[in-house]
Amino acid sequence: MYANDGFRELDRRECLRLLGGVPVGRIVHTRGALPAVLPVNFALDRDGAVVMRTSEASELVRAVDGSVVAFEVDEVDAVAQAGWSVVVTGRAAVVRDSGEHARLVRDGPRSWVPSSREVFVRIEPELVTGRELTGGRTRYGLDPIS
Repeated sequence: MYANDGFRELDRRECLRLLGGVPVGRIVHTRGALPAVLPVNFALDRDGAVVMRTSEASELVRAVDGSVVAFEVDEVDAVAQAGWSVVVTGRAAVVRDSGEHARLVRDGPRSWVPSSREVFVRIEPELVTGRELTGGRTRYGLDPIS
């Protein structure tokens, strides 16, 4: 990918690798016709989808089920002035298939605030973009600009 103005665009493979290595991200959705951002723990599923586990009664479930959302993760080192950011954009949906739900109960993310009735929300990655701050040294295992 190319570098421009101190940033380098990351390809999908790099983005998914980085996404899979962080435990917390931010989901961006619409609430009352305004943008809303909420930090959540998540897991990257085997097909590259972002999966969250939350209370069935949560406002988040009502706000995002069937909607297009953005999901952002990043890692920044302010001292080294280095870092990266990845954004996944896609449709969010509550997992309703009982077999898929059972698999995610076993292998999916654990809620940091468990509730008695939990559901999984899946974001299908229709658009995956990312960029790395290329000024200074990198410490994230990304290929340096030559």
